[in-house]
Amino acid sequence: MRCFAMLFLLFIGTGAFAQRQVTGKVISGTDNAPVGYATVAVKGTKVATLTNADGTFSLTMPAGRTTLVISSVGYEDQEVNAESGTVSVTLKTRTSSLDEIVVTGYTAQKKKEVTGAVSIVNVKEMKQVPAGTGEEALQGRASGVTIVTSGQPGAASDIRIRGFSGFGSNQPLIIIDGVHGDLHNINVNDIESVQVLKDASAAIYGVQGSNGVIIITTKRGRSGKAVVTYDGYYGVTTPGPGYNMASPTEAANAIWQQQRNSGIANPTSKQYGSGANPVVPDYLTPTGYTLCNCPTDSQFVAPSLYDINSYQITRANKAGTNWYKEITRNAPIQSHNVSVSSGSDKSSYYFSLGYLNQQGIMKFQYLERYSVRANTQFTIKDKIRVGENAYIFYSKNPTFGNQGEGSPFTTAYREDPIIPIYDIMGNFAGTKSQDLGNARNPYADIYRTKDNVGNRWDITGNVFAEVDFLKHFTARTSFGGSVNNNYGYNFNYVGYENAEGNTGANSFSENASYNTQWTFTNTLTYSNTFGEHTVRALLGTEAFNSYGRGLGGTRSNYFSENPDYWTLNTGSPSGQSNTGYAYQSSLWSQFAKLEYNYAGKYLLNGTLRRDGSSVFAEEVRYGYFPSISAGWVISQENFMKGVSFINNLKIRYSWGKMGIANADPTNAYNLYSSRAGKSFYDLTGSSTVPLGGFYRSNLGNPGAKWEGDIISNIGFDATILKNKLDVTIDWYKKKVSGLLFTATGTQYDVVFVGDAALPKINVGDMQNTGIDGSITYHATIQKDLKIDVTGTLTSYNNKIVDIPGAGYFSGPTIRNAILQRYEEGHPVGAFYGYQVIGLFQSEDDIAKSPDQDGAKPGLFKYQDVNNDGKITADDRTYIGNPNPDFTYGLNIAISYKAIDFSAFFFGSKGNDIYNNTLYFTDFPDFFKGGIRKEVALNSWTPERTNTNIPAMYTTGSFSSDQTANSYFISKGSYFRAKQMQIGYTLPASTLSRFGVDRLRIYVQSANLFTITKYQGLDPELQSVDPNGNSSNGFGTDQGNYPHTPSFLVGVNLNF
Repeated sequence: MRCFAMLFLLFIGTGAFAQRQVTGKVISGTDNAPVGYATVAVKGTKVATLTNADGTFSLTMPAGRTTLVISSVGYEDQEVNAESGTVSVTLKTRTSSLDEIVVTGYTAQKKKEVTGAVSIVNVKEMKQVPAGTGEEALQGRASGVTIVTSGQPGAASDIRIRGFSGFGSNQPLIIIDGVHGDLHNINVNDIESVQVLKDASAAIYGVQGSNGVIIITTKRGRSGKAVVTYDGYYGVTTPGPGYNMASPTEAANAIWQQQRNSGIANPTSKQYGSGANPVVPDYLTPTGYTLCNCPTDSQFVAPSLYDINSYQITRANKAGTNWYKEITRNAPIQSHNVSVSSGSDKSSYYFSLGYLNQQGIMKFQYLERYSVRANTQFTIKDKIRVGENAYIFYSKNPTFGNQGEGSPFTTAYREDPIIPIYDIMGNFAGTKSQDLGNARNPYADIYRTKDNVGNRWDITGNVFAEVDFLKHFTARTSFGGSVNNNYGYNFNYVGYENAEGNTGANSFSENASYNTQWTFTNTLTYSNTFGEHTVRALLGTEAFNSYGRGLGGTRSNYFSENPDYWTLNTGSPSGQSNTGYAYQSSLWSQFAKLEYNYAGKYLLNGTLRRDGSSVFAEEVRYGYFPSISAGWVISQENFMKGVSFINNLKIRYSWGKMGIANADPTNAYNLYSSRAGKSFYDLTGSSTVPLGGFYRSNLGNPGAKWEGDIISNIGFDATILKNKLDVTIDWYKKKVSGLLFTATGTQYDVVFVGDAALPKINVGDMQNTGIDGSITYHATIQKDLKIDVTGTLTSYNNKIVDIPGAGYFSGPTIRNAILQRYEEGHPVGAFYGYQVIGLFQSEDDIAKSPDQDGAKPGLFKYQDVNNDGKITADDRTYIGNPNPDFTYGLNIAISYKAIDFSAFFFGSKGNDIYNNTLYFTDFPDFFKGGIRKEVALNSWTPERTNTNIPAMYTTGSFSSDQTANSYFISKGSYFRAKQMQIGYTLPASTLSRFGVDRLRIYVQSANLFTITKYQGLDPELQSVDPNGNSSNGFGTDQGNYPHTPSFLVGVNLNF
């Protein structure tokens, strides 16, 4: 009986010890403020919880355990003994980020162990920018990454990691939770971490990582109670000042001066009359002021004469229509995000809902997006983990053309300000009246798009499973991908009010497409430590497949323009057309990775990947891509122990080879098509007699092979001054050989007569060198005052090294003038034309200068580059470079007690812009319309010669606007306040009474100001095709959608 009693008491005691509760509070050692949401874990187990907003916690200690490990972002981990049952923990602020986990390609390492050039993004700072896309939020946050965005909601962005890698797409690979993803449409509130692989560390991704890799990890649930968060803001985006155009009176006087410059003694105009001085009319009619002799009294302009198609009558806007103001607005913007997360040692979950409504400053244009994310993970018997990541979004984003002569921001300066929006009958007014040019009414254009549709929905995600076995091995399998569906339609109205395009029929177009891709990845990892030696090895295989189809159709002559009647079957079949496409490509890969660490001092990594791509013919399909990198942590050496101001110093070197498959899936193959009415030459090439029916639609190039990409990098990471200053600097050299480009000519062995699409061929070599880096200072100035300052710098020097044959080929043109040229020794996108050295001041000046076609007083005087006494095509030279010397970002964060302030600035230095808008605003000889005020008031005349603005003549010429020249080149450097924010966090003691853990309120501005010498709407200019050939139109302004100031108020709420 005594033994039974003793056993019973022992059982009770053991049970009581197993169920022992531990409570405590965690505070900051800096200001004694409670540390909310810190992780409190039982050492050696997976038992953990989170502290409440007031820093308190409670958990159950398992039997035999007495030590807790407390960790929180921004603080050093701390272990405490919990045998007493009540603990008080004071955390020290972590001023070093060396233990931060970095994802570097199928594996993760501590930052201090990384040997490659990897930029780590501060996600908290990144999310402070009110951005509609992930690219916009990332801009300026990572050294080595150049991002050029648009002010247009939902527009694609140019992303380049360390410059250009080729003549096609230069967009990097985006990896989200281990699979291919979409940075453009991600909900930035779901992001947990962002890393950018810039050097040979990207070689583990093979051909897909040749342009660099951006790795994103989304949020997961943490152990502890469920946490619900709400993040939202509401604000307005203002349109900015717009263009500075001449008033109708100023423009009329300029037209009179233009005619006098041209030798017309008695100037005349269909709208402004004739005589010594122009007369701004009261009305605009097709026959003009002088021919109809319309009196100024409106009662004599009979509305009975009005006909919308043949005789519009419009009251002239003598004050001038501000077309930019008419097509823009104060645009509301709002974002709302709710998430709930939790977890335990066996499972975790994170769910979020997002809504974004970003109205564009251009009327009737917007981005509206709904998103849902679900991330879960489950642990089975401590050895097996399974989970999934899923993201679904639906967006509505009808867009109008950007960076083109027909975009509304272009026609806003092309349309003559004397024209109002509406004519006397309330219909749209336009250029149908004589001598008013051929621009379209920009407000009419955008109004007619208000019922157009551009919808998209995506499902992206993956499922994974991993198992630990034999103590040191982990096997993982993951299958993921995406499905995206696009659908849209648009109605093309007849512009009855326009000088051109005012006849014919209306039309309706409808299109739909879907695109799928999947990735199946399997890896086996071995990791072990032998004394001071740590080894990790990875083997893996990966299959990738991409497939898509699309179709569209157009019909015309719709009897009703009511959107309820817009279907393809309600239009006329006469002149109908249809389109369609399909594509498929695949990649099969094997890869290996080895990581070695000796005593935290000597680091060595190596990777090898074998890729096989269906883009290439079978004989050249496979490529091998190795890399190696090494690091030496000098600060761990004994001879550095006495250098107290250096806390950590590591130098790194890496080398790697990658391949680029910059070609279409059918590039290797000859394709044939048949179409009634098509006739081409004999397919065998033996006959020159046209044949009917069949034709070659695609000329294949089975000899096309991988572009070779060799990257070397040397850099260092330093933490100094008692962990207050972190510095990372990298120098790199990247050489790409065998560039793939669509080219023709005997020097390329591609000569073909017919209508076939030409293939891409390997045409030359390119090189990038540069320096990028970041520096961060973080310190506590006083007890309650903290400051963090981070600066990033990105520079690259691009140069074309070799092009066969002539050593160059022509790039894009504007207005039939060669604008860009690709030539050995010069950068991609360099502007090519005539160098203006002044204006001809007199006939005598012309006679003494080299022979030049179209030379007149007041027109451009070009440089005689080859000194042969005449200006010819051989005198063209490089007149500008759109590539910046460097771009930079600066983030400042200051907090004092419950008040916080942050500001982020971004800039570009040394880039040039080809301002094509001047073609329309400065030369009213061919395209009459709006005139820039400075041109109207300060262009060259015989009496006003101290100006750089050329004289206006009634006809254009080689010596003015008919060729690319340096007059169109502007300095594009700028400094922009991307965001400024001030917030206040309410006291936890006040919020606890309402069940709220944290409430922060803030006000914010975005794009508050831009300092630049550029006179256009915005110096930040996208290429014409960011996702295709991003060098096309790079650095040209053809009517850009500008970034303008926004003002917001927001809330962060946790409970």
